[in-house]
Amino acid sequence: MRTQVGIVGGGPAGLLLSHLLALRGIDSVVLELRSREYCERRVRAGVLEQGTVDVLTAAGVGERLRREGLPHDGIELRYGGGTHRIAFEKLVPGRNITVYGQQEVVKDLIEARLAAEGKIHFEVDDVRVHDLDGSPYITYGDGQRLDCDVIAGCDGFHGVTRASIPEDALTTFQRDYPFAWLGVLARVPPSAEELIYARTPKGFALHSMRSPEVSRFYLQVPTDTREEDWPDERIWAELKERLSTVPGFTLHTGPILEKSVTPMRSFVTEPMRHGKLFLAGDAAHIVPPTGAKGLNLAVADVTVLTDALAHWYATGETGLLDSYSATCLRRVWRAQHFSWWMTHLLHTFDDEDAYGERLQTSYLDYVTSSEAAATTLAENYVGMALGRL
Repeated sequence: MRTQVGIVGGGPAGLLLSHLLALRGIDSVVLELRSREYCERRVRAGVLEQGTVDVLTAAGVGERLRREGLPHDGIELRYGGGTHRIAFEKLVPGRNITVYGQQEVVKDLIEARLAAEGKIHFEVDDVRVHDLDGSPYITYGDGQRLDCDVIAGCDGFHGVTRASIPEDALTTFQRDYPFAWLGVLARVPPSAEELIYARTPKGFALHSMRSPEVSRFYLQVPTDTREEDWPDERIWAELKERLSTVPGFTLHTGPILEKSVTPMRSFVTEPMRHGKLFLAGDAAHIVPPTGAKGLNLAVADVTVLTDALAHWYATGETGLLDSYSATCLRRVWRAQHFSWWMTHLLHTFDDEDAYGERLQTSYLDYVTSSEAAATTLAENYVGMALGRL
């Protein structure tokens, strides 16, 4: 086969890139290792920035998002026995977040691509990229070959595209955190109208939601935690202890549908381009989920890449492609800092002394009492407009 853009990875980054390119008259083929069912059911991120919602809506894949997504105009910070609301409607008027699961975004994009007769190949194995400095092509499966003008690596942190770049052509920046998150999906109605970020002496906890009937929770746990170490009764007991720290709050409990342990790391590779291979999303950068930036960064990446490719195909000029990495990395590093900051602000660290704990409390007091500090948090949380960074 031949196409204009070969896309490795059928997650939200690869699917959205394919859809955006098609809207600009550019052909692409998506190659995905997993099955369609796996991609549509894998529970991952669920907080969409205002800019992400705007991109999906403008691309014609926002109908169900508008109907079923849960707009939020603030978040709640709990610590020291008190609760404090960061009010987006006051601090960043006209901008908010929408809770809508990543798997739902993937479903919408797959449906849109297939309805438009887009080419998505699921359960593709042995994918390899070749001749990145010349006439790039992708081989996969039993000797199949896809020739293309450029390749987009949207295949995640463990994918083959970044691993295909010579080590001396990349600089990587990484920080691993001394804890993990235990993620829980439960068939219970949310216990609050907005997300709750809780810092307690026993560790961090997050109350989120996926729908009016399904809630999402996270607990800070040791890095060597196994899912089987946490039976349902222990999970609910720990969530109650970490979230029920203010009068009048009742945690709804019920059947747990899924459990997973997520390591906490920060990772960036520079540049996000090698020859005619362009990295996007988790293939180029990972952020701790505390700041809810992973999916949103992927959307920003492919939006920038779409504009650059469309300009190149229309004019033959390479300026936007040449600046793709630098353009994306400005936003990536802003999100890295915000995610690192939120992580340090809200988690307990085994090596932290009393001085460090007092600093954490002092800064939380500042964020919850200063409009300027709260605005900084709110502005970063809802996300900068795509053209601002």
